Amino acid sequence: MGVHVEVMDLVAQMKAAEQAFVLATVVRTVSVTAAKAGAKAIIRPDGTIVAGWIGGGCARGAVLKAAREALSDGEPRMVSVQPENLLAELGVRPGESRDGVRFASNMCPSKGTMDIFVEPMLPHPSLVILGASPVALSLAAQARQLGYHVTLAAPASDLVATPDANVVIDGFDPGRLNDARRFVVVSTQGKGDEAALKQAVAIDAAYHAFVGSKRKMSALRDKLTAAGLDIAAIDRVKAPAGLDLGAITPEEIAMSILAEITIERRRGQRAANSIARS
Repeated sequence: MGVHVEVMDLVAQMKAAEQAFVLATVVRTVSVTAAKAGAKAIIRPDGTIVAGWIGGGCARGAVLKAAREALSDGEPRMVSVQPENLLAELGVRPGESRDGVRFASNMCPSKGTMDIFVEPMLPHPSLVILGASPVALSLAAQARQLGYHVTLAAPASDLVATPDANVVIDGFDPGRLNDARRFVVVSTQGKGDEAALKQAVAIDAAYHAFVGSKRKMSALRDKLTAAGLDIAAIDRVKAPAGLDLGAITPEEIAMSILAEITIERRRGQRAANSIARS
């Protein structure tokens, strides 16, 4: 099996496992370069090249920097590594960008040029739903349509229908979650509220919410605090969940929650894009 095939096999495996990584592909070379057009490499978020090869140190630093940025804002990049005399002819300095291309200096004796396309492969955003209420089931189905990786955790005895979710867990402990940005919603509606909230606040997530009134959440807060849970973690849980759209049906409530999650999700992406472009 060729190296190219092995790399693409690993790409498929990592995407299926909902792992974040970058696929770097050499798209053009001029003069003498260690890697040739078509060469590929898989780069993890920590900068480790786990498969493939795109050349030696002449291009590695620029590509790894671009890989970190791509994973941060989700945007692909083109990196052009060229000898300094060619950069001077183009009127650009190392580190500058023009027309979507980031330029870097090739300090190696070969003095070749390499253009590398850096493509982030990000896992689907993760929605963790604790509970088996009608709102929980509707939320799972709608989120799947919007491209979320959905984990629904609830006692099997509470489920009245098969959830439309990627992963269904018996009980409130969702187990190991993927490394995507997470959003957590507790929609137990009276069936195991405390147990579900204990699990929810322990999950590292960008958003925690409870489907219930502020009064009910306040009462639960007192119980959870008395049980020794961190007050700050409990207070991060928004109640009631969702935007105030006047929602009444489970489907409408689920839609209002997804609307609120979308705002939070896109806010994070806009912030990353702003930092990357500044």
